[in-house]
Amino acid sequence: MILNEILGIKYPVIQGGMANIATGEFAAAISNAGALGIIGSGAMSPEIVRKEIEICKSLTDKPFGLNIMLMSPHSDEIAQIVIDYKIPVVTTGAGNPGKYIEEWKKAGVKVFPVVSSQSLAIKMEREGVDGIIAEGMEAGGHIGEMTTMTLVPQVKSAVKIPVIAAGGVASGAQLLAAEVLGACGVQLGTLLLVSDECPAHENFKDVIIKSGSNKVTVIGRIGGVATRVVKNKMTRDYLAKEKEGWNKEQLEKFTLGALRRAVKEGDVTEGSIMAGLDIGQVEKKDCVSNILNNLMKEYEREKGDLCKN
Repeated sequence: MILNEILGIKYPVIQGGMANIATGEFAAAISNAGALGIIGSGAMSPEIVRKEIEICKSLTDKPFGLNIMLMSPHSDEIAQIVIDYKIPVVTTGAGNPGKYIEEWKKAGVKVFPVVSSQSLAIKMEREGVDGIIAEGMEAGGHIGEMTTMTLVPQVKSAVKIPVIAAGGVASGAQLLAAEVLGACGVQLGTLLLVSDECPAHENFKDVIIKSGSNKVTVIGRIGGVATRVVKNKMTRDYLAKEKEGWNKEQLEKFTLGALRRAVKEGDVTEGSIMAGLDIGQVEKKDCVSNILNNLMKEYEREKGDLCKN
């Protein structure tokens, strides 16, 4: 896999830009461990984004990136912050980054949008991005309709730029499978949630470890935005309100602050615990360095066994 060569990092791994989790300190820890750490700007104000970038830069001399949620009212200003701080890599979600790409490219920024369809990947290539993060619906958080198994090869066949696989990757075997499907690297989220360096509350981490894949559900398919989360009282109430006919605005108000409550306050009953279907493979807490080292050792072992056969 060559993503590490493209980005100048040790491992072909990008950390997902998880809102309320992907802080500057966490991104630095990921980068120092050999992957590409990402600051998740989410709904951050420009002032907070600048602060998190400064924190990250103070803790690592390795490449790192910034994820921009394009639905944010601050996206224009954050896009300029990328240039001002000479951020090496930008990942984007929830929209089209087209209007920023020319200026980012002039500034030497590598741009990797997260997409959930082949058609969007083609459009992004035409816009001039450096690569595509093809995210299947196995992922945690906001999801599309296609699985990683079907999305990655379809995107690979449609574009000439590098493709990174995301969604449902938590082992060396899955990393190898992503490579076979045509990916040059992967984006990880759920596997990193239980790392020692992850700023999530211990209650949040404990739920991730204890939950099997059957404990994950999708809310928002009817009236909201499809989002993969761990089942709890909040999800049961949300699904009931969806069936009652609540509209998108009502549902968004109902979940306002729910992710922060789970991540920061440890409220795993009323909070939103975003996680992917690979949650059943996440079995213990460990430091980021060990998690990544073990992932790559398993990948090499699986690749060796495949070559023998």
